[in-house]
Amino acid sequence: MKDEIKLLDVVALTTYLPQYNLLRDEIGAVVECYPDQTYDVEFVAQDGYTYALVNLRSDPLISLREKPVRSAAVAVPAMF
Repeated sequence: MKDEIKLLDVVALTTYLPQYNLLRDEIGAVVECYPDQTYDVEFVAQDGYTYALVNLRSDPLISLREKPVRSAAVAVPAMF
């Protein structure tokens, strides 16, 4: 089961979307969530230019989340 996608999540495309000229693995941000399980996703270039703003279902998206930081008590020592 995929994680629930939420407002402001960073997401990646899992498939090529030729109708929007978006490649698989492109990264965007969810800027709006709708009750019908669709999301407005904004794709921004490094210079800050928005090159795509598209409404997508969750099927071609995967949420990118950071792994939780482990406390020092459970940290695995480095091997040298």
